[in-house]
Parts: sequence; structure tokens; C-alpha cells
Amino acid sequence: MAIRKTNKLPQAAVLRQIVKKCSSLGKKHGYDDEGLPIDVPKGHFAVYVGENRSRYIVPISFLSHPKFQCLLRQAEEEFGFDHEMGLTIPCEEVVFRSLTSMLR
Repeated sequence: MAIRKTNKLPQAAVLRQIVKKCSSLGKKHGYDDEGLPIDVPKGHFAVYVGENRSRYIVPISFLSHPKFQCLLRQAEEEFGFDHEMGLTIPCEEVVFRSLTSMLR
């Protein structure tokens, strides 16, 4: 009986491909392995502002500014922090842009 040589990948390689494909199935598009958005640089976070919930990326250093802390208290009172919508700031975009330009 002759042994035929096939062009198939070794079983270990096939298993690696299957595991790789399956491990990416549950991931959201645009998020890394830890569930963090890939478009937000280290040391920054995303907030959503205004009626249209426009997304802004702001530095973590803003958290120490009293005026930004005031916005966070307003956000907590209006929306709370335990929801799936992301950190939403309850103010007009013009006001938010003005405040963040002063903080930079």
C-alpha cells in the first residue's frame, strides 16, 4: 500500500487557523483584545456630547480639572455611569469645545 502525499496543512496548523478565526468572532469591530477602542490613544478616553452624541477623544488629564469634574457630576446626575451608551456629557457641543480648548 502506497502512502499518498497531500497538499493539506498539518493538523496543528489547521487547528491554529480555526482557533484564530473563532477567537475573533465575538469581538466588536474597532476594539482590541481587552475591549478597548483602537482609535483612542493611550492616556485618553472617549466622551459623547450634545443631542447628537458626537464623539470626542479627550486626555485623561482633564479628569483633574474642576470644570471638567463639574461636567462629570452633571453626567452622573442625568445619565448615571452604569449604562452601555458610553460616557455622555450633558451640554451643548459648542460649550464642550470651548471648555476643552481652555483646558488644553
